Amino acid sequence: MATVLDFEKPIIDIQNKIEELRQLSENSGLDLEDQIESFEKQAEDKKKELYSTLKPSQKLQIARHSERPKFLDYVHIMCEDFIELHGDREGMDDRAIIGGIAKLNGKPIMIIGIQKGKSTKENLEYNFGMPQPQGYRKALRLFKHANKFKMPIITIIDTPGAYPGIKAEETGQGAAIAMNLREMSKLSVPVISIISGEGCSGGALGLAVSNVVMMLEHAYYTVISPEGCASILWRDAGKFADAAEALKITSKDLLELGIIDEEIVEPLGGAHTDHVETAKAMKEAILRALENLSKMSSEELRIQRYDKFRKMGKFIES
Repeated sequence: MATVLDFEKPIIDIQNKIEELRQLSENSGLDLEDQIESFEKQAEDKKKELYSTLKPSQKLQIARHSERPKFLDYVHIMCEDFIELHGDREGMDDRAIIGGIAKLNGKPIMIIGIQKGKSTKENLEYNFGMPQPQGYRKALRLFKHANKFKMPIITIIDTPGAYPGIKAEETGQGAAIAMNLREMSKLSVPVISIISGEGCSGGALGLAVSNVVMMLEHAYYTVISPEGCASILWRDAGKFADAAEALKITSKDLLELGIIDEEIVEPLGGAHTDHVETAKAMKEAILRALENLSKMSSEELRIQRYDKFRKMGKFIES
């Protein structure tokens, strides 16, 4: 049974009414098609109205939806001939970060992303999408491989943050992320990042120092989770909705602030309602960005990437 988000209940009530009318029509032989069509239009209108006026805290629920497409779903729909490359060559293969060589419309690319699971077993395998230092080191190895062989790099990000466990700290979590930030800024090939669900903290940024940063419509991108922010500011994680509003975590806010470059529109109801349509929109956005970036030299790509991040942020002296 599909997961229903709390704000979707008015639509579900109408859909239940439609199902009741269908069963009544079938059992009694009455022609109720006009009434059913009226309720279907009502449900569609309600859905459009609802999804055009979502609050940041509601987008948060969609970004975390259990049926939302995962990294490997996008890879298998968008790409051909994906070959996964394993390990950081220092002793571990962190399954939270997956990457490899693939073809996009017949052209070779390096595609790297943060993977979440669809079941408890898979979530344990992928550590709930929370990478460890070895995952960032694996990504860095693949970045350098792509750079050497002049392959564009695509990263797809969906993480509540880097893994905060003691072992991760002991093996250099902060240093691994910092190394990625530095080395990504120096890459001489086009780099495109997409925030596909959750984009939290340095765990997300460690794969997102890119020439073009895009977001799916109902994803979020933030320096800290709204729950974490509320816990720090108000000592109450329950105030996450207020924090989500203040943090400006949505694609529209971040587009306006110049943090991202493009919003990718999702199917009505969210990416989880149509994986193929979402992947198709994502692929089209990637191909457009690659076409633009292909006109730039290696030096221009580095300068553009550096300048892009240096321009972020404003301050006022009073």
